[in-house]
Amino acid sequence: MTELHDLNYWQTKAKGLSFENRAFIDGEYTAAASGATFECISPIDGKLLTNVTACDAADVLRAVTAARTAFNSGAWSQMAPSTRKKVLLTFASLIDTHREELALLETLDMGKPIADALEVDVSATVRAISWSAEAIDKLYDEIAPTAADELGLVTRDPVGVVAAIVPWNFPMIMASWKIGPALAMGNSVILKPSEKSSLTAIRLAGLAREAGIPAGVFNVLPGFGHTVGKALAVHMDVDTLVFTGSTNVAKQLLVDAGQSNMKRVWTEAGGKSPNIVFADAPDLDEAAEAAAAAICFNMGEMCTAGSRLLVEESIAEDFIARVRQAFQNWRPGHPLDPATNIGAIVDEVQLNRVLSYIDKGQAEGARLSLGGQRSQIVSGGFYVEPTLFDKVDNQMTIAQEEIFGPVLSVVTFHDEAEAVQLANDSIYGLAAALWTSNLSRAHRVARALRAGSIWINQYDGGDMTAPFGGYKQSGNGRDKSLHAFDKYCEIKATWIKLAP
Repeated sequence: MTELHDLNYWQTKAKGLSFENRAFIDGEYTAAASGATFECISPIDGKLLTNVTACDAADVLRAVTAARTAFNSGAWSQMAPSTRKKVLLTFASLIDTHREELALLETLDMGKPIADALEVDVSATVRAISWSAEAIDKLYDEIAPTAADELGLVTRDPVGVVAAIVPWNFPMIMASWKIGPALAMGNSVILKPSEKSSLTAIRLAGLAREAGIPAGVFNVLPGFGHTVGKALAVHMDVDTLVFTGSTNVAKQLLVDAGQSNMKRVWTEAGGKSPNIVFADAPDLDEAAEAAAAAICFNMGEMCTAGSRLLVEESIAEDFIARVRQAFQNWRPGHPLDPATNIGAIVDEVQLNRVLSYIDKGQAEGARLSLGGQRSQIVSGGFYVEPTLFDKVDNQMTIAQEEIFGPVLSVVTFHDEAEAVQLANDSIYGLAAALWTSNLSRAHRVARALRAGSIWINQYDGGDMTAPFGGYKQSGNGRDKSLHAFDKYCEIKATWIKLAP
């Protein structure tokens, strides 16, 4: 367990922190070719942290050239798997060694509570990189069933240059889910972090260099989606594009790939995940606590947030009261205080988006049962109270659109069939949960739900061993587990005619 210290410790440490704010191309930190930068504002207090390099198409060209040159050299792509494994394990170890620095960067840049940054984000990043490293020398190719006079080999080669575009809500974790297996397979990687949270990605590049990852193999390009992201998506020498973010951007990336070199595109997109509570749930208090955590954790800025709470009518009044009580344990506070469990919304734009959805929910007739106000205004930062709506119709805007904030919509259902119908009545299909003591029902409903991850009598369970991804407009990608590795390789069939 990491020592969490206290607010004063983290505030003092923050004052002494220096920010690397440049791009990382071909093994070196560098300014953009244009010299452009953008302001990095902390959501904690609305103050400037630093000015970050704003890359554009010229920098993408430099990075892709460096990545392709490194790949073709074989310095990484042809390195012995056991050696690549050692380097990536060293990389993971360096991340762990610098965990306080990285957690502090994440909190200052993105607004999440320091306790979560340490115990969740840094720890999960270390596990993800380590897990991918450990898999390197445990992935075997195949021999096809053939006639006696032939030998059929199925091999996996690294795809080449991978561009990874990651979101601002879990900057390190989402990056590690992409770069871990991509680097493990021997690819060169260009990481494009969100302009809302670039600092940890930039710092990871230096640690990758220190670990021994060769120049050009791992590059980081901070900047905007319409410049860096677009240039990567249309570049003819990027072989694979992996993305986590909004559904609208995911759709555009698919178009860009189709209009360029038909690069493979794997997308993890939005969600409006249903959390279904049946009257026979084994523990209603536990389910209520989980329902609150599912929407309040990380300020609700999660693609898997349990933003639709579907409750069986017979227990609705009682269960909503339990959820209201559970919400009392979630209160916005200073993100550098280890006692805080809800930090700041990432920026003012996102804060106003969340507040506009709260206004729309009331205008469309949902009942505001709790919260709904901006909080901590005197701090200058961007905070909002956890918000609970009941008497929500599943067709209301707040029940259909991804809010990406701590706003929970409660919808009631009469029976199992209606619960499944409501749960699936969404353009998204990323995750879902259900609470029941009936094993047959659990199995039946889980099979009927159109979502990539299903949790039963829990919310947000699992680890690196199972794939993560969605159905429908939540995207086609699969992160984590051995399933992720096939995104980053070419599968080749080789047929050998044997001599008699």
